[in-house]
Amino acid sequence: MDFAKLILTTISTAFLFWRCSSTQSVQRVDPGSQSDLSGNWNDTDARMVAEDMTSDILSAAWLQNVESPVLIVGDIRNNTTEHIRTDIFIKEIERAMVNSQKVEIVADPDQRGQIRSERDDQQQHASYESASSLAQELGADFMLVGGIEANVDKNLDGTRAAKFYTVNLELINVESNRKAWIGNKKIKKMIERSKVKW
Repeated sequence: MDFAKLILTTISTAFLFWRCSSTQSVQRVDPGSQSDLSGNWNDTDARMVAEDMTSDILSAAWLQNVESPVLIVGDIRNNTTEHIRTDIFIKEIERAMVNSQKVEIVADPDQRGQIRSERDDQQQHASYESASSLAQELGADFMLVGGIEANVDKNLDGTRAAKFYTVNLELINVESNRKAWIGNKKIKKMIERSKVKW
């Protein structure tokens, strides 16, 4: 009995030392570098899709027929089973479009609420000369909407899988509901693991 306690104490002590001796390493990398740790949608995918889609939308025929179009980025839905931060993807698109200076982008509903609250506050508390005027907002001509879909095809033992993403975006005329542009971007990843749960 004492021998069993001695072995149990030795194993517990060894485990404690092992836990205390584990280290963590952190390394800073270029934010633009490609990293794929899990095979799931990540920042590289968001950046690639946003760049390709923005390039396509800004060179498409619809833009030749419209002078100084004003856009708003609407709902881009995550229709996958993964947790995808679509707000990061949306900001990538907005940044590229604003910086192109070919179109104008207006604030989203959440931002408009904050700005309107500030404008209302200025009517009461700011000087007449410095207060922002009411009813001077720029209306959007087009809204960009879409979604992200995903499909996984795996082998029988779960060690290999092909993960396929497709992103569909549509630019819709706010006044007429006409679709001015439709874009699609596909990403396919091959993943190999010794043991995996998909």
